Amino acid sequence: MSRSAVVIGGGLAGMLAASALSRSVDEVIVLERDALPVGPEPRKGVPQSRHAHCLLPSGRDAIESLIPGAGIGARLAAAGARVTSVTSLLTLGVEGWFRRWGRDNHPLTSCSRDLLEWTVREAVLKAANITVRTAQAVALVGSSARVTGVRLRDQDGQEAELSADLIVDASGRGSRAVHWLQALGITDVKESVVDSGLVYASRRFRIPKGAEDWPLTQVNADPDSGEPGRSANLVPIENGEWLVSLGGTRGGEPTSKNEDFTQFALGLMHPIVGKLIASAEPVTDVVLSRSTRNGRRFFEKARVWPEGFIVLGDAVATYNPVYGQGMSVAALGAKALQEELQQGGAEAPGLARRVQQAAAKSVEAAWAMSTSVDRQFPDVQGNPPNAVERALGRYVRRMTKVATTSYRVSSAMCDVTTLQKDALWLVHPSLLLATLAGPVLPPLEGPPLTEAERAWFESYVASAG
Repeated sequence: MSRSAVVIGGGLAGMLAASALSRSVDEVIVLERDALPVGPEPRKGVPQSRHAHCLLPSGRDAIESLIPGAGIGARLAAAGARVTSVTSLLTLGVEGWFRRWGRDNHPLTSCSRDLLEWTVREAVLKAANITVRTAQAVALVGSSARVTGVRLRDQDGQEAELSADLIVDASGRGSRAVHWLQALGITDVKESVVDSGLVYASRRFRIPKGAEDWPLTQVNADPDSGEPGRSANLVPIENGEWLVSLGGTRGGEPTSKNEDFTQFALGLMHPIVGKLIASAEPVTDVVLSRSTRNGRRFFEKARVWPEGFIVLGDAVATYNPVYGQGMSVAALGAKALQEELQQGGAEAPGLARRVQQAAAKSVEAAWAMSTSVDRQFPDVQGNPPNAVERALGRYVRRMTKVATTSYRVSSAMCDVTTLQKDALWLVHPSLLLATLAGPVLPPLEGPPLTEAERAWFESYVASAG
């Protein structure tokens, strides 16, 4: 008996879900309302693609397993993506500068989102049983017990029903899944929002001569200052460029004016990013994004869940982009789908609920990290932290201070922030003792540059006048 699946959304989450499905069903149809670009170009309806993105090691490993043999990591590297250990980044946090340990157990891939999506899309669509159809899903077909298809609207405005054994909604932050489920009688999907009012401003620069190997540089916001949180990320990407993203929470937002961009960066907790871009050649104008709130839909907790329907990626949860978790969570969700399909097949009873619950594990980890910080900024909208969350926040703050001086503690925190280990790892007895004992080295007085980096930076700043 022939089996088919429909994936709603042709972005990263949708393509990875299609790849996971392709080895368990005969046909996969990806519904995408807009024409997909033929190269590493912006995809319509994804304004966040113009801002800084990084692929966590957990996401990289999930993608490699979802598209075996495609060599996605190697293809990205050949196209100019950079791979750097998280513990080798140049990072200033609220507790000071982190030491750079030069070890590679937390590899971070940095490139434009357009390059990553195109590389994945090209590899996925080589499968003979995956096709893309330009159409928009407008409703689910079926009942609260089982979804049997999707109602779609094509480019001419004509509507039709498309039957399938499995429907995966990977349509992103604009998903209508909650509304569709309500139409089927499932009305208890709870939602949560934590919105710090963050505005992201990004601009690309040509990497100055001599800075080709300059590390990814972060100046993080201080959630305890009582002031709006302001931050900067300078990310090396393909084509010899830096993609610089500045962030400001409610009351401290950056503007879209080109002339304000560098001044904002110079006014942060440390001016290093501003000094790096002050004399760099701009490649683009400044672009803004306000689609930065943390939002979550608790599909896995619904009392009744229909067979045949799964929600993944940003359609489940979105996060403050400064934490770089969204793409990796989407990949881990698709991997959860792949693993459940391998265990029982597409026809296994309860498959959809099991996938939804398994995918929620990485969602929960990313959500906890993102919201625990964002809740502390002034005028945040959403539920305030409870007593447990406040206690955890104080503990993590102390652990962060220790992490600036200890590779062991820093590496443990990276295990969690890169979604390679559960948050419970942070309260392992040995780490608890190390955190309570306090820092093992004195704090750094300035950015931990190598001799070569410092010589170049001082010469570069001096020449800029």
